[in-house]
Amino acid sequence: MEWITSDKLVAYPEAVAFMEDRAAQIAAGTADECIWLVEHPPLYTAGTSAKPADLTDPDRFEVHTSKRGGQYTYHGPGQRVVYVMLDVGKRGRDVRKFVEQLETWVIAALAEFNVRGEIREGRVGVWVERDDKPLTASGARAEDKIAAIGIRLRKWVSFHGISINVEPDLDHFGGIVPCGIAEHGVTSLVDLGLPVTMDDVDLALKRTFDQVFASDS
Repeated sequence: MEWITSDKLVAYPEAVAFMEDRAAQIAAGTADECIWLVEHPPLYTAGTSAKPADLTDPDRFEVHTSKRGGQYTYHGPGQRVVYVMLDVGKRGRDVRKFVEQLETWVIAALAEFNVRGEIREGRVGVWVERDDKPLTASGARAEDKIAAIGIRLRKWVSFHGISINVEPDLDHFGGIVPCGIAEHGVTSLVDLGLPVTMDDVDLALKRTFDQVFASDS
């Protein structure tokens, strides 16, 4: 397993080209699996299920069509994007389980900061309840999204992956309906009042990875 951390902002087309090349090498058995930790300049990506109406401000940032699953999402500085190039063929060939493992990994990393991430049926990503916000019209606690998940598999090798909001400009999400979900907001670790850095998140991801994936490797 190779871990790569990019210290500078990575252009989205550059990231896609790297992932596609590395995934092909992994499938061919000529390269190790890889986790790549990056940040992007502000941009929107449209997954395979993206609806044009959910791009509410198309001139705000660059918009990139992506072959990952999911709808519109935002990437930008202060958000840790985790590109996951793993051989799912050697890890059981169970796509549903693999997605659940990615969710479990995010939740485990968030727990390192005493943040309780949760999954909601019918809502992609990882969510946190907001005790500091008013109850919803139905009387339920308000919930915000803190992490998104969208992957693609080619020859049973995954690419694309996860994004965790550490300290992005949350106003930048305003140009889209994030993941097609308009009735809930977005948050970040810093927005929750936690003085967490990108390095802290990277360490948490590395500490918790084997808890979730080691048994499959």
